[in-house]
Amino acid sequence: MQESNCDVNQSFINKKEEIISFKCDLHGNLQQAMSKFVEDHPNWDQYRILQAAIAGFLMQKGFQNRNLTRLYVGKMFSIDFDN
Repeated sequence: MQESNCDVNQSFINKKEEIISFKCDLHGNLQQAMSKFVEDHPNWDQYRILQAAIAGFLMQKGFQNRNLTRLYVGKMFSIDFDN
């Protein structure tokens, strides 16, 4: 199996949640599609797309967690559950 080429480091800790920053190589076609999507949908950015995609993937694979569900729904529909 091919090893992932990602560097992970902790950027800061919020009282409510931990935010981790990571750098990862993307396939060129994926990056182009994401850039085009962001151009066409200015209320989205690369961070929102990746968070929604990862949360959605985990939910589809059977990972059940209320905080994950809130993150997914919040990113997909621009809902801020904290306020």
